[in-house]
Parts: sequence; structure tokens; C-alpha cells
Amino acid sequence: MKDVCEVTQIHPEAVENVIRFMPDLRAVASLFKALADDTRLNIAYALTIEKEMCVCDVAAVIGSSTATASHHLRYLKDRGLTSSVRKGKQVYYSLADDHVHQLVTIAHEHAKEGEPNAKDLSS
Repeated sequence: MKDVCEVTQIHPEAVENVIRFMPDLRAVASLFKALADDTRLNIAYALTIEKEMCVCDVAAVIGSSTATASHHLRYLKDRGLTSSVRKGKQVYYSLADDHVHQLVTIAHEHAKEGEPNAKDLSS
């Protein structure tokens, strides 16, 4: 069985309906692109566990230099996924809002559903 229609038949009502309501999704694509990188996703997930972390702590979590961690954090911030605040000589980052937290945790839950023995992992 192929995953392709055996005949070409356009359903105009469905196509027109989608076109009418389809928003510009470039910003969404940019968001997912930012989270598609393993390191940046690990940073975002770390910030779901610990609400605020300084650059040095993030570097320790991802096993990198502070310069590398800072680069990834700035990339996430430029795309509206994190925010930062300076406290004395340190800069602390957090997720920009609860939507980002939800995206990361829901994506993780969804990925676990497809893993072998996923039920064992969630116990």
C-alpha cells in the first residue's frame, strides 16, 4: 500500500476553506526551527524544570562554555522564546511565557508516546 492517492481528485470546498483561513506561519516555523536544535531544546526543557537560570548554570547543564550557552540563549531570546534579566554581574534567563513551557512539555509528552516501553518511562 502506497501513501499516495491512486487518483488525483481535488476537493475545491476543502481547499478554498483552508486557503481562506490559513494564516502566515513563518513566525511559527521560526519558533520550531529554534527548538529543532538539540542544544536549544535542552536549554528550553531545563527552563521548564528550573524557572530561571544564569548563563553559567545553563552552560553546565548543556556541557558547554558560557560563550556557547550565551549564544544559544540569545538565539532563543531573539525569537521570543526566552527573556533575560541582569542581576549584578550575572544574566538570568527564563522562558518567555507559559506558551513556550507548554510547547516544550507537550512535545516531550508526544515524543514519549512513540517510544518503546513509553508506559514504563512515565511511571
